Amino acid sequence: MDGNSATAIQNGFMKVRFLGTGTGVPSLHRLSSSCLLSMPEGSVLIDVGPSVVRRLLEFGFTLEDIDIILLTHFHPDHTADLATFLFACNYGEPRRTRDLVLLGGQGLELFFRRLCLAYPSIRPKSYSLTIRGMIRDVWSLWDGVTVETVPMRHRQESIAVKFKGKKTIVFTGDTDYSGDLVSFATGADLLVSECSFPDLKAKGHLNLAVLEKIVERAKPKQVILSHLYPEWETFRGVLHAPFLLAEDGLEISL
Repeated sequence: MDGNSATAIQNGFMKVRFLGTGTGVPSLHRLSSSCLLSMPEGSVLIDVGPSVVRRLLEFGFTLEDIDIILLTHFHPDHTADLATFLFACNYGEPRRTRDLVLLGGQGLELFFRRLCLAYPSIRPKSYSLTIRGMIRDVWSLWDGVTVETVPMRHRQESIAVKFKGKKTIVFTGDTDYSGDLVSFATGADLLVSECSFPDLKAKGHLNLAVLEKIVERAKPKQVILSHLYPEWETFRGVLHAPFLLAEDGLEISL
């Protein structure tokens, strides 16, 4: 994979830290999917797969640094550490006192209620939790910063997410090819896209050839490939601009 990954691009207004770039397949090299989007106004944790809470600490963040958690869908490799996060908010040292927002697609409130049935101790004790389901929606997060969502072709609740501030960043979540995704990502400064396999085309996911078709039409300025199955570890091809292959710990600044 030499030449296809980066370690840091610094000195920007919006920063994306890749906490995990893998999938549900256990790997010593990649945690399951998660990104941290940091802006002067606040921070958004996008997906929270297994061990992401520990990874936040490894990279120098605390749970108090997170203002919003956004779930692109409810598969465990994207949500397994949500209960861990919320439990630690109640029983960590110190307990969380800052308000927290949980965003996601269709059925988010039901998903949360069922999670609380399994883990009653994750219900907020010392802070306020706002839960907002978003399907095809736009919401103002902070002054000058909006989040927009559109349904994707993976699960019923699957969404792609666009953050617009001084720059525009789109996260696909897990998805198959979608004309909505092409429109949604058009002209983005950064597209963070799942690209599960280099060659194999699995239903509900992208491979490199399909992603290249999306990028050819949408023309984002930069594309970061994530949600990478182990087949990528033996990839010997060359990725040309605007593509980069993500690694855990990669930081992109815009």
